[in-house]
Amino acid sequence: MPDFIYNGKVYYNPVEFAMDRVGGTWKMPILWRLKDKVYRYSELKRSIKHISDKMLTTQLRELEQDGFVHREVYAVVPPKTEYSITDKGRLAIPIVEALRNFGIELMGIEGIDVTHYR
Repeated sequence: MPDFIYNGKVYYNPVEFAMDRVGGTWKMPILWRLKDKVYRYSELKRSIKHISDKMLTTQLRELEQDGFVHREVYAVVPPKTEYSITDKGRLAIPIVEALRNFGIELMGIEGIDVTHYR
C-alpha cells in the first residue's frame, strides 16, 4: 500500500488517516452525542465526564476543522453557540457504534459489568 501525504503529514494506510481524524479519547464520544441532537457547549461538557474545558474546545475545533461538526454562533447576549454533526460526521457513526459494541463485548469477556452500557 503506498504512503500518502495530507496537510504535510505522511500516512501509511487509510486506517491511520481515519484514526487521525476521529481517534483519541474524546472525538468519538463527542460525535456519538451529536448524532442525536444539537448541543450547546455547556451541555456537551456536562454530558462527557472527565473532559476539561481546554480539551473539549480543542476537540470541537479539530472536528469542525475536519468537517465532522458544524458550529453555529448566535449574536445574542449572552453569546450562544451550538454544535451539530455534519453529513461527513454521520459517516463515522457506524464505525463508532461498531467499536463501542466491540468494546462492550471485550469488557464482558474480561468480566467487567457492562449493564450500564447496554
